[in-house]
Amino acid sequence: MNIDYNFYMNDIIETARREIVDSGFKELRTVEEVDNELSQKGTTLVFINSVCGCAGGTARPAAGASLHFDYRPDNLVTVFAGQDKEATARAREYFEGFKPSSPSFAILKDGKILGMVERNDIEGFSTVEVVNKLQSLFEKYCDEI
Repeated sequence: MNIDYNFYMNDIIETARREIVDSGFKELRTVEEVDNELSQKGTTLVFINSVCGCAGGTARPAAGASLHFDYRPDNLVTVFAGQDKEATARAREYFEGFKPSSPSFAILKDGKILGMVERNDIEGFSTVEVVNKLQSLFEKYCDEI
C-alpha cells in the first residue's frame, strides 16, 4: 500500500485552520498581516495554532468556547506554527518575555503583551480548564460586551 502522507497532512492542516477560523479568528499568514493586526488599538487575542494533539483536543475547542463570556477581546487572530513560519515568528516578537510555545494564546492591548496561556498551561489540562484560564485573562484585560 502506497500512502501519500503529504496529502494526509495537508488535510489535517486545512481542518485545523478551518476550525479556528470558524470560531471567529482571523488567520494571519504574512508578516504584514501580523504587524497590521497586532498594532491595532484595543485588546487582541492571538492563538498560535498547531497540529499537535493538545491543539486539536484542547486548545482549538477552548478558543471557541472561551468566547461565550461577558468579557471578550476586541480582535481575534491566529497564526499557524510550522506552516506560516514568518508570520508566526513575527507574532512571537510581540510576546516579549515569553518563549516560543505552540499551541498558545497571547493577550495584547495596543500591541503590548499582557499575558499568555502557554503550551504548559494547555497540555495535560481539560478544555474547561483552558477556557477558565482564557476567561480569567479576558476578565482582567478586556471590556464587558
